[in-house]
Amino acid sequence: MPFRWTVATQARQYPLVSFILALLACWLGGSPAWAATVERVDIRHDRIVIRFDQSVADASSFVLAGPQRIAVDVAGASPGGPVDAKGMVVAVRQAAHGDDGTRIVFDLARPAIVTEGVFGRDGRELTLELRTVDDASFARAAAEQRLRFLPPFNMGTITPSRKYEVSIPVPKSSRSLPLPRVYGDDDSRPLVVIDPGHGGIDPGAISPIDGRREKDVTLRIAKAIRDELLRSGRVRVALTREDDKFLVLQERYGIARKLKANLFISVHCDSVGSGDASGATVYTLSEVASDKESARLAARENKADIIQGVNLATTSADISSILIDLTQRETMNNSASFARLLGREAQPLMPVKPNFHRMASLVVLKAPDMPSILFETGYISNPKDAAFIDSSDGRERIAESVRRAVDIHFARRLASNDQDTTGMGSPSR
Repeated sequence: MPFRWTVATQARQYPLVSFILALLACWLGGSPAWAATVERVDIRHDRIVIRFDQSVADASSFVLAGPQRIAVDVAGASPGGPVDAKGMVVAVRQAAHGDDGTRIVFDLARPAIVTEGVFGRDGRELTLELRTVDDASFARAAAEQRLRFLPPFNMGTITPSRKYEVSIPVPKSSRSLPLPRVYGDDDSRPLVVIDPGHGGIDPGAISPIDGRREKDVTLRIAKAIRDELLRSGRVRVALTREDDKFLVLQERYGIARKLKANLFISVHCDSVGSGDASGATVYTLSEVASDKESARLAARENKADIIQGVNLATTSADISSILIDLTQRETMNNSASFARLLGREAQPLMPVKPNFHRMASLVVLKAPDMPSILFETGYISNPKDAAFIDSSDGRERIAESVRRAVDIHFARRLASNDQDTTGMGSPSR
């Protein structure tokens, strides 16, 4: 039956229509686009568990000195109710942060830092592992550390009101994974392994504008970087994947280590639930994550392949731990040095964030003996960024930035090795 306005019903409908129009005006006028709310915060002696009523986009944490605090920024969430402090936390505060986020601040009774953050499978629960430290370590973390945590498969970018979801079992890591082709004939040249993020059943972030998938964009960028590096003639190059293939995280840097790579670059595209974040960033392994990984490596029974060229199978646990720690710290320094180089060379060629170099506990960065970075080339959730990084010109500029940094990085390493052989420098791996 068709609907018609009549004189009798118009007066009754007018207040309702006015109310709906007012709501639409408020919504279109820029009200915050929060999808989730902080539902509960549980504070335990060695961890903090934050629960949301819906999945969130992502989160990050950092520490602040004077007074000592831990701050957690959550994208796509609004503040919740009051939280009772306990243990090492003496007070908790929540407030809106940015256009669509929340900042939760934990005032500390004694210095402590976040060593790891893990989202639950549904993206609605974030667990932060804590470790008490001395004042000097806390001050260093306050100056350097910011950890970022992502829900599984960027599920925070999926509309929470979805009607259904599809679950696919993740394949197990394969010990017989075939090694990729190495481009370049001169075996004396350094080897750079480029890792296009995501792939196969894992699409990565998806652009809310046009459905562009991170796994496709990163593969195109990685191939452009490969071609630019090969044109320079100074290095050999391999890609962890050259098609739409799924690799578990350990396989990505595992391939590079089996190839005895000299540098590992994992290529990604950043994403936020909403907002206009823009620009490239680079991540290297945080010191806290390095400490935990060193301990895990030292505890393994089979230590024959922990450090390339050094068999630790017959060494004591203490000596193994020291050797791994020294190697990984040198690797972290080399990674950070390359990250700074990339930021310097990229700045005139492409949009970069002011705080370009960041540190995080990311699995693909945990090889103990190979300098590694994760390169977030831009925001696929930002239409301008997405158009740039997925254009021919954008890929050329990204590739040129990497090539310049790679040239300088290995030139410095070569000069350092030359000094070592003449007795003018300190030993270097």
